[in-house]
Amino acid sequence: MGKLLPILLALAGVGGGMGAGLLLPAAETPEPAEARDAACQPAEASPEAAPAPDATDARDYVKLPNQFVVPVLENDRVAAMVVLSLSIEAAPGTRDAIFAREPKLRDTLLQVLFDHANMGGFGADFTETANMDLLRRSLGEAAQKIMPEQISDVLIVEMARQDV
Repeated sequence: MGKLLPILLALAGVGGGMGAGLLLPAAETPEPAEARDAACQPAEASPEAAPAPDATDARDYVKLPNQFVVPVLENDRVAAMVVLSLSIEAAPGTRDAIFAREPKLRDTLLQVLFDHANMGGFGADFTETANMDLLRRSLGEAAQKIMPEQISDVLIVEMARQDV
């Protein structure tokens, strides 16, 4: 019974996270800063006055629809659950391609998150800058291996740790 409890808690946490992700409305992608800034320009400003955005700087941000739930194990038991929301920074027009590869992306990103948890990355100092940089870099490298031409980075949009 003692070995079954951590597994049941992990499954309950994953199920709860998935259920919450399915029930919550999907967040809309924010309007790009360039479009928002252009809309706020006074009417008398000429188009030549503002520099044209560089096409190489244009990026789409694709929010993955479901959260990632990662159990944190201590002494062979679930000590906490970490819930993350991730977004993909990608080349313009690649949203559909990213959603088509979403199962593979989620699997790869989840493995990185589990590895991070197993190394103690979601311990007491999980928000420390060096720790967060390592996680961001690992997630970005893993995603780029799946879609190297389309994905430039992975952003951690939300993260919370709940001790059990």
